Amino acid sequence: MGYYKYLNKSFLNTSKVLKKERFVQWRNEPSFLRVDRPTRINRARALGYKAKEGVIIVRAKMKCGGRKRPRPNKGRKPSKLGVHFTPGKSKRLILEERVQRKYPNMEVLNSYWVGTDSKSIWYEVILADPMHPQIQSDKDLNWICEKQHTHRVNRGLTSAGKKIRGLRN
Repeated sequence: MGYYKYLNKSFLNTSKVLKKERFVQWRNEPSFLRVDRPTRINRARALGYKAKEGVIIVRAKMKCGGRKRPRPNKGRKPSKLGVHFTPGKSKRLILEERVQRKYPNMEVLNSYWVGTDSKSIWYEVILADPMHPQIQSDKDLNWICEKQHTHRVNRGLTSAGKKIRGLRN
């Protein structure tokens, strides 16, 4: 078994006490937090992360549960009074889009799950700066600098978006 498989096993089998401490700390942090290094290095490396300037990791938090649709305040009762609303997007894709809006000069490479508790779900999103000279000179990441890759998360070109578009069947 390779090194990354051991890392993945150790991450998935961490003790409940350690997870609880981690989630308590993460719950008090803001919704989007730039972190120094990935929590799951094996998953980040598999999805395109490199430890170099121009590539960052952002831990994004979202509340669990469905979204509530506002109730109508007109005089009549509408025919469809559904209060709970299920969007057609996954939470992962919604978080990727929110991170893209927060960091408009960066491009989303991919994202991966890092934890869930009863209130929140956390993903870490990998972002790359297409204007950074180290990214432009890197042979593995210079494809992100091309014009057709701008705002790729909004067009469903990340892994989470391809599932919504039906390309993973």
